Amino acid sequence: LRPRQAAMLSIPELIRKKRDGRRLSDGDIKAFVEALTSGSIQDCQTGAMLMAIWQRGMDPRETATLTKEMMLSGEVMSWPEEWAGLMVDKHSTGGVGDKVSLVLAPALAACGCKVPMISGRGLAHTGGTLDKLESIPGFNIHHSAEQVRAILSSVGCCIVGQTERLVPADRILYATRDITGTVDSLPLITGSIISKKGAESLTALVLDVKFGRAALFKDLGGARELARLLVTAGNDLGMRTGAVLSRMDAVIGRAVGNSLEVIEALDLLKGDGPQDLMELVATLGGLLLAMTGMAADQSEGRRQISQAVIGGAALLKFQAMMEAQGVAKETARTLCSAHADYFNVLKKAEHQLDLTASRDGVLIDVDGLTLAEVVHKLGAGRCKAGQPVNHSVGAQLLLSLGQKITRGTPWLRVHYEQPAPSPDQIERLQSALVLGSDADWQKQSLVQEVMLPD
Repeated sequence: LRPRQAAMLSIPELIRKKRDGRRLSDGDIKAFVEALTSGSIQDCQTGAMLMAIWQRGMDPRETATLTKEMMLSGEVMSWPEEWAGLMVDKHSTGGVGDKVSLVLAPALAACGCKVPMISGRGLAHTGGTLDKLESIPGFNIHHSAEQVRAILSSVGCCIVGQTERLVPADRILYATRDITGTVDSLPLITGSIISKKGAESLTALVLDVKFGRAALFKDLGGARELARLLVTAGNDLGMRTGAVLSRMDAVIGRAVGNSLEVIEALDLLKGDGPQDLMELVATLGGLLLAMTGMAADQSEGRRQISQAVIGGAALLKFQAMMEAQGVAKETARTLCSAHADYFNVLKKAEHQLDLTASRDGVLIDVDGLTLAEVVHKLGAGRCKAGQPVNHSVGAQLLLSLGQKITRGTPWLRVHYEQPAPSPDQIERLQSALVLGSDADWQKQSLVQEVMLPD
């Protein structure tokens, strides 16, 4: 940690300054972050400062300084010189059935990138990448910086949790935001996301900023504003940063729930997964390859990523990553085999319940938020940090959007243990199904727009 002298500045004065709508100087922000990491600030003062920021906002300079000081509050990772220009990562603002990282990381590694993906756990209705991976027996998400370097050297990608030494200021602020009603502050969201990625010392970063019914931002305008802030902050830290604005109304793919999403990701890595998931993987990966110069443009980048998945190179990288992160060779080989019986390895829920359509029609929409909330309550998610999750619980759509369905045809399979879904939960799940006519159905791309670095 850096010297603590700056933390001797009056914290109450800094709080009053922001409360009154005045701009915090670089020194003010540095003092605040140093007080956080040294423990010289009281919890109530941290909460008061966060509320002042939530109410008054921060200008671009303040946001950039907060992000940089948070990044410098702990260890900043370093890489071998020969990896210069190859370090990439992706961040998603959270969605339903979002298993993109499980396919994207090995696909990028197969294209020659180094991917030190630091991911999180699920909270509220969105699933966490770490929870999904921990449904694989033996998968270890806890690795030191030295171990991450070794895995990247041998495999090219890893997906791990945040270490104690990485951005400690964010751990404090994140926990306090959660209990003070300040989670949805754009400057604080920006600082949290970009400081962690900056500490990875990346060449390029792509952000999947979601909008819609099941996203943090319900409308495109709010998502676009956040994307601009994130792209600016990332580039200010020296990372080539771009964003993809994507719809999050229904479900990405067909599966929701930890083990079920791993299975769907493996199916795609074997060339047989849902096309909306493939579209997101190729778009995000293609943008990264273009930003690093490993592809001439986004179109060429998308082609390279698609070929890595279709040709099987990404599957081999995923298998190698599993083995490097603690999964037994036989387990990894079984999961990646052509005709794998996944439930020989992954835990299967004790019970399955198929819900059927109440009338004929065309499947024009599924309310992803409702689906995720019910599955979460059945045990697939957690209500507070630290709670265990049941990896086997989830739901599978049995049809794709745009398909015709007749009355009595199963459309959703719920995987559950105890407790069983209540009548109210079953009613909520049935309400998530939206049927219409052929005239009502219009296929839409998940990708709304791409935001390039300046």
